[in-house]
Amino acid sequence: MDLRKLKTLIDLVSDSNVSELEITEAEGKVRIVKGGGAVVHSYAPAPVYAQQAQAPAPAAPNGAAPAAAPVVADVAAGHTVKSPMVGTFYRSSSPGAKAFVEIGSVVKEGETVCIIEAMKILNEIEADKSGTITRILCENGQAVEYGQPLFVIE
Repeated sequence: MDLRKLKTLIDLVSDSNVSELEITEAEGKVRIVKGGGAVVHSYAPAPVYAQQAQAPAPAAPNGAAPAAAPVVADVAAGHTVKSPMVGTFYRSSSPGAKAFVEIGSVVKEGETVCIIEAMKILNEIEADKSGTITRILCENGQAVEYGQPLFVIE
């Protein structure tokens, strides 16, 4: 298993509510357990060990408690298209291709708005309502969780 794939798996586990993930492939077995820091054990012809250090949270000004997650305040202003799975968000079908939608794009129900890659499978995500894209809430290549808002359609 290559290091990019391991890093992606570690990022997905650390950014989600999943506390443990185990994957078995022809090259070996990988188990990621979230705790103080995610620890990866890969059992292949030669064991590979990787550890991800958890970054300290930045101090909040005036002694206020730091926010646990980014706040999406005005998402309720329209219909929200949410992620149906955990994976990596992509705005286009390939790195050099044009994005499926931009802010201001008019979409029809069932039209592809993005791709979410999960376990090397590209899943086309479709608009579940017709309207105009008013906000894009994820960055290209960002890890997304189940139920995370992706777009706002009005």
